[in-house]
Amino acid sequence: VQLQASGGGLVQAGGSLRLSCAASGRPFSSYAMAWFRQAPGKEREFVAGVPRTGGRPSYANSVKGRFAISRDNAKNTVYLQMNSLKPEDTAVYYCAVDPSVITSSMTMAAQYDHWGQGTLVTVSS
Repeated sequence: VQLQASGGGLVQAGGSLRLSCAASGRPFSSYAMAWFRQAPGKEREFVAGVPRTGGRPSYANSVKGRFAISRDNAKNTVYLQMNSLKPEDTAVYYCAVDPSVITSSMTMAAQYDHWGQGTLVTVSS
C-alpha cells in the first residue's frame, strides 16, 4: 500500500483546509484509516480516525467539533476537513492505514504499518 497525502498549506487562523490521502496498491475498504500530526519538537499525536468496519469516527479532544474525517472507498481516499483552524494546529499531518487496527487501538501510531509522506499545515495568527 502506498499513500499520497496532499492539501496542506498556509492559512490564517479561523480558516479551513481539506487534506486528502490517496491509497494505491490494493483496495482499502477494510482498512482502518487515521490522521496523525506532529508539530516541531513534539510527539506524533492522533487527530482523527475511522475504523475498518465503517463505524463512528474518533477525534482527539483538541479537534472535536472542528475537524471531520471521511472516506471514499471507491476512490481509495480518506479526507480530513479542518475548520476553524488555530495556530496550535500547525504541524505536519500524516495519514495512516492498516487492515488489522481495531477500534480500541485506533489512536496508537505504532499500530499502523502504512504511512503517507506528510503534508505541512501552517496556521498563522
